[in-house]
Amino acid sequence: MAELKDVRGIGPKSLCLLNKINIYTVEDLVTHYPFRYDVLQRDDLSKVEDGGKIIIDGKVESVPILMRFKAGLNKMNFRLVTQSGVVGVSIFNRAFLKSKLLVGTDVIVIGKFDKTKNVITASDIKMDVLSNKVKIEPVYHCTSGLTNKNMSTYINMALLMYGREIRDYIPKEFQEKYDFVNKKTALNIIHNPSTVDKLKEVTIRLKYEELFEFMFKINYLKQQNKKEKNGLVRVIDRDKLNDFYKKIPFSLTADQNQAVEEILKDLESPTRMNRLLQGDVGSGKTVVAFIGMFANYLCGYQSALMAPTEILATQHYYNLCEFLKDTDVKVALLTGSTPKKEKNDIYKGLADGSIHMVIGTHALIQDEVVYHNLGLVITDEQHRFGVHQRANLQNKGVKPDVLYMSATPIPRTYALTIFGDMDVSTIKERPKGRQKIDTYVKKTSEIKEVLEMMYEELKQNHQVYVIAPLIEESENSDLTTVNELKDQMKLAFKDKYRIDIVHGKMASGAKDIIMEQFKNNEVQILISTTVVEVGVDVPNATTMVIFDADRFGLSTLHQLRGRVGRGTSKSQCILISDSDAERLKIMEREDDGFVISEEDFKLRGHGDLFGTKQSGDMTFKIASIKNDYKILLQAKKDSKEYLENKETDEDELKKYFIESITKVN
Repeated sequence: MAELKDVRGIGPKSLCLLNKINIYTVEDLVTHYPFRYDVLQRDDLSKVEDGGKIIIDGKVESVPILMRFKAGLNKMNFRLVTQSGVVGVSIFNRAFLKSKLLVGTDVIVIGKFDKTKNVITASDIKMDVLSNKVKIEPVYHCTSGLTNKNMSTYINMALLMYGREIRDYIPKEFQEKYDFVNKKTALNIIHNPSTVDKLKEVTIRLKYEELFEFMFKINYLKQQNKKEKNGLVRVIDRDKLNDFYKKIPFSLTADQNQAVEEILKDLESPTRMNRLLQGDVGSGKTVVAFIGMFANYLCGYQSALMAPTEILATQHYYNLCEFLKDTDVKVALLTGSTPKKEKNDIYKGLADGSIHMVIGTHALIQDEVVYHNLGLVITDEQHRFGVHQRANLQNKGVKPDVLYMSATPIPRTYALTIFGDMDVSTIKERPKGRQKIDTYVKKTSEIKEVLEMMYEELKQNHQVYVIAPLIEESENSDLTTVNELKDQMKLAFKDKYRIDIVHGKMASGAKDIIMEQFKNNEVQILISTTVVEVGVDVPNATTMVIFDADRFGLSTLHQLRGRVGRGTSKSQCILISDSDAERLKIMEREDDGFVISEEDFKLRGHGDLFGTKQSGDMTFKIASIKNDYKILLQAKKDSKEYLENKETDEDELKKYFIESITKVN
């Protein structure tokens, strides 16, 4: 297909502006869909109330008179002949329109109608006419220097010049089955709709196409994973594993036992494991992963566990060392701050196989790291790693088994898509002894009561997290900042308790030092942004206070709440907000992360559930998993049928889909 610069009207400047909003190809341009439509419907002058909004079209009857009052203020008056009578029009600060408003010109006027004076004070004037009493106008996401009109012009020119070359991603059999129009026609209608019904019809068709292509790829990957017998075949010594179980100082829940069995079966299977282990905050996923690592060790293979932060990697390291203290397993910790000599020793131990397990950050995927026989790769809080980082780690061994862990419970709708090519193990049960965290929604005016609740816990030598959504003040925002909160807390508690700050813009080392001090109770009140969402266990922290709680998704609030309640003492979470109280009340009622994530999904859609934009997993332009679930299910069924139909193996479209997948992978 032709390049974007070949589209008539797109010069070097426009090309740069289009690139700025991720439009690089003709296909990107024509699938830059409107995010909404303005429906302009002709009003009748006699039926519009005094002071009411009016949309009307007609012909300019008089030469516009321009009056200038002072710098930056002017007014233009003219008469308009409409189907329901003549009306006066006034518009402010649009002097540049005077040369276009020639007598006899067709215009659409939008504004407020003064019935007594028979004058419309216009907010906008468009050089157009309302055919069939209605005009549906697309509105696009643009950037400074690129207007909605520019975007519409470029898209329509691209469709005119190259519309026939745009690939259709729906196989003919399904085009016919659902009586879909072809791709070019659908694109012409969505960018230039004549009726609401036509617009709805092609929107469904374009959503189906996008979801069909996506689900074909997911189904293909799953099929290949099941088909390829390229995994490591192991025979796990169950007696030795059972002896190891007996050393665990607590009983596993039924869900944990089920997850362990699923992982062990994967390890013993010739098919490579590709499994997501998801569970609520504090449900005991890490123990399950450790058992998988020990089973892998019994079969003579190395394991690597990658965590998103040094502090979390260090926590896992010490927990694993405690877990394996009566065994011969050698464990190493590899992070960015590991001293050079120690790093070199670890590199050597991983290469010669004397180190059996390694826990670390992205340092595990550096070029210098070579494994002797890596058999199991685990990524914790997997959504915090980009796709390429995860792939780099799993490519370090000879087809190692892969286990992803996530503490963000994912609604089934979301899991179906993002993890459609994986098997999913879910831990819902809470380990015995885990208490429910009392949650309260408070207004800013109740801050004195909140401070008293904090003080009661501090007096018992407990610690407190305080969360703010911003690091520093912005002119456009009145959200509470960490620095403001530190001042408020110092004012409230004087010098009785040590208060400190952590946030995402701090250097990793500085952040880790403060977190370590908090863990050791050298800091009693930790003020933070959401960087503590995934962090160390501090059993002594019993109170979580979240300011501007309405600005967070429910799933994020649930993650933050999970930072407390990790010890034996009763814990509490206080949400401070002057708005959105009804949504926040869900947090008072519910402590099941899966129920909360479903509620979040309904309220907010898929975008923010757990950072998918940063990992590049979701790229839908028009479809929405939340709103188009029925279309998604149909696309899943149809794409599976198409994939498994041997008669379609020579289809050019099928070959194209498979080639595009294998190029990525």
